[in-house]
Amino acid sequence: MRVTIIGAAGMIGRKLAERIAATGQIGGAPVYAMTLVDVIEPDVAPDFKGKRTLLAADLADAGVATRVIADRPEIIVHLAAIVSGEAEADCAKGYRVNLDGTRALLEAIQAVEGYCPRVIYASSLAVFGAPFPDRIPDTHHLTPLTSYGTQKAMGEMMLNDYSRRGFLDGIGIRFPTICIRPGKPNKAASSFFSGILREPLNGQEAILPVEDTVRHWFASPRAAVGYIEHAATMDTAPLGAQRCMTMPGVTATVAEQIEALRVVAGDAAVALIKRAPDPAVASIVAGWPRNFDTARANAAGFVAETSFQEIIAVYLEDEMGQPAQTGTAPLRP
Repeated sequence: MRVTIIGAAGMIGRKLAERIAATGQIGGAPVYAMTLVDVIEPDVAPDFKGKRTLLAADLADAGVATRVIADRPEIIVHLAAIVSGEAEADCAKGYRVNLDGTRALLEAIQAVEGYCPRVIYASSLAVFGAPFPDRIPDTHHLTPLTSYGTQKAMGEMMLNDYSRRGFLDGIGIRFPTICIRPGKPNKAASSFFSGILREPLNGQEAILPVEDTVRHWFASPRAAVGYIEHAATMDTAPLGAQRCMTMPGVTATVAEQIEALRVVAGDAAVALIKRAPDPAVASIVAGWPRNFDTARANAAGFVAETSFQEIIAVYLEDEMGQPAQTGTAPLRP
């Protein structure tokens, strides 16, 4: 099996590449070649025993998509994107990266006669915007209220259409907000959801720009990699023409996040959270969905954490080397 990861220098791309290198497979299928693509050279997974190709390139540039699929990978994981806050701040860049790059990839695949790879497309909860029901099903119409959400919704439509026409075998994964993200904050409007936990767990102050009542949908980085591993080899026939699904996760308010932190790390950690209201961030977050009915993804075999304490336990185990208590850090076969 040949696997290409586009956006391999990002957090999920890196973790996926490292997972493949460690296990030598994806979704139970042996991997003997892996191509890692990003705008900077994604120097990850050096211990991979198969052929590893690194490519520093912008998918939206002319000819890059053709180069990316030159070795005809059976599995293509498309994670490359600029995130919500940046896409809103720079409209032209958002459409170029998030829409034009995706279209270039799909058109390059279509141009190769007899080639039909599995394409796993990273979508987002931002494809839904208010008004929406308290618990959003996959059948709810797409109503994005940001440029990022609009770009991802367009990508979903193309993935469905190219799959329907037999050019590729697509699966669109609407990721929950991934939390707790390791490393430094990024430009996503949702970055604070990780920051108010990650920084206090590392003894640092964190800024909370929204009210404690804000509710959102979450999963860990480990769950995110697990979605992709499962999507790589699952049977797509039951999906029919609608190839995009919201992944299972945990719905929680900021207050519930903070309380889970208190249970794990105590009052001293919670005291490191400083409230600094940011109307711009609050405005973006106010239009985001909060809870989902993920019956389709559940039936298809996707899994995630079931409590926020489990999400914190995954971070402690995977990023800080602290063994998880029994039953608190699932999802690792």
